[in-house]
Formats: sequence, structure tokens, C-alpha cells
Amino acid sequence: MKVGFIGLGAMGSAMASNLLAAGHAVTVWNRSASATEPLASLGARVASTPERAVLGEAVCSMLANDQAVRAVFLDGGLLDAMDPGTVHVNHATISVALAQELAEAHAARGIDYVAAPVFGRPDAAAAARLQIVAAGKPAAVDTVRPLLEAMGAKIWPMGEAPERANVVKIAGNFMLAAAIESMAEASALTRAHGVGAAEFLELMTSTLFAAPAYQGYGKLIAEQRYSPAGFAMPLGLKDVGLALSAGEARRVPLPFAGVLRDNFLDALAHGGEELDWSALAMVAARRAGLDGREDA
Repeated sequence: MKVGFIGLGAMGSAMASNLLAAGHAVTVWNRSASATEPLASLGARVASTPERAVLGEAVCSMLANDQAVRAVFLDGGLLDAMDPGTVHVNHATISVALAQELAEAHAARGIDYVAAPVFGRPDAAAAARLQIVAAGKPAAVDTVRPLLEAMGAKIWPMGEAPERANVVKIAGNFMLAAAIESMAEASALTRAHGVGAAEFLELMTSTLFAAPAYQGYGKLIAEQRYSPAGFAMPLGLKDVGLALSAGEARRVPLPFAGVLRDNFLDALAHGGEELDWSALAMVAARRAGLDGREDA
């Protein structure tokens, strides 16, 4: 397929490279032009403006947040540059409210819209092992299925309304943050009693919590390996905020999301801007007076 790709951060670059590897003709654009160079070396065409990247059969985008998506596609007028019949696949984790607004804006212009947020860190993106949650008109999803299959291990359909995929992604990231926080607090407790985080978390993630999320983040916490960030702290704060907003919109209390929001703010206030969100463990350790103390 002839496809454009907009947004070449760690995730977007890996996803676009897999489209190239699958034989698709990819045109890329990124606000910072230097991010396009590795993809150009793999055969991608580089667009000088975002409008030149949306002239194909489909457009994939992987932008950071609501503000970036709005700035490029709505305020920036990019939707108006797209031909009717084009399919826009938005992989960003965005609010339910913006997902609904985007669906309406695309429909008004005759552009098909598929929300396809992903679960997986940059290493999973590079290995084409993402779990892709997709929602949109069935015909539109079928059109871009070859693209999704080139980037992911499995596609999880969530119906026709695009915001359904976005709320699933928001809820899933809330669960991940909660898992990180539970390991952070529990390992602070064991450390205070002389049982090292590595010893404790190896036991838990090999038995009662033998699941990829616990094992992956448990290892980062045990090793205190928070840099480079696979998913940076500000993004964690953003996603918990999205969960709170989605809950408020439907009167769904999320009391633990409030705790997580405050803990992310705590981490950021103490210089955690560039750290992985698993560095929530540093907040729990500091509050327990464990800063600088070696594990047993």
C-alpha cells in the first residue's frame, strides 16, 4: 500500500520501519526532520510538509498526546488536505472526547477513521510484536489490516465507534500504572524489613504474578533501571489524567487513579522528567526513607 506516516518518536519510527520491511511504500513526516533520516536510509520517502505525507491510500499517525494530534490534524488543517476515501489510522493514546471529535471531523470530510492504539514498548514495536486495539468501520479496518498486521502480533477489534479502542487503551494503561505502583510499594515494604527488591520481585513475578507486565516492570524496579525510558514519566501522568477524565465523563469513580496522579506529580517534582514510569518505585522508596540504602 501507499501509506503516509506522521510522528516518528521511538514508537512511530519502529512502526514505520516495519511497514517498509513488509514492502509498503511509506512517506514519512516528523516535526523534527532529523527523525526521518534513519527511515530514509531504509527506503522511505521524506515529505517536506505534512500535507505531502497524506497523499496515499492510508495515513498512520503516532503523535504524543491530544495537543499534538489536534495541532496537526485539526488546527493545522491536515484533514482538509486528505482526499475523501483515505483511511486515517490514529495510533496515539488520546482522550475519549478527542476520539469522538476526530471521528465526527473525519466523517464530515468523507475520510475513514480507525483508532488503533497499541500496547507495547519500543522494543515490542521494533519486533512487530505490538498488541493493536482497533475500532472503526469494518471496511476501513479491513483496508488497513495489512498495515496493522505488519506492525503487530495481534489485532484486537473493538467495534465501530473509534473511542471504544481509546477507552480500552486508557483503561489498560491505568492497570499497568497500578501494577507498577503495587510493586513499588510492596518492594519498599520488604526492603525496609531487609528483603531485597530483586529477591522479592523474582518470587512474585515467577509465581503469583507471572505475567509480562509484572515481570518486565518488576525487573526494572529490582535493577533500578529507569533510564533510558521506554515510557517516560510525563506520559504516565498524561494517561492517568485521561483515565480520570474518562471516568468523570461517565460518573465512574477511579480513586486509585487519583493516587497515581499524585505519585506521578511527586516523581516529576523530584526530577523524574526523563525517567521511565517504573521509577514510581523511587517515590515509594523515598517516602519509606530508603534512599541510598542498599538491599539486603
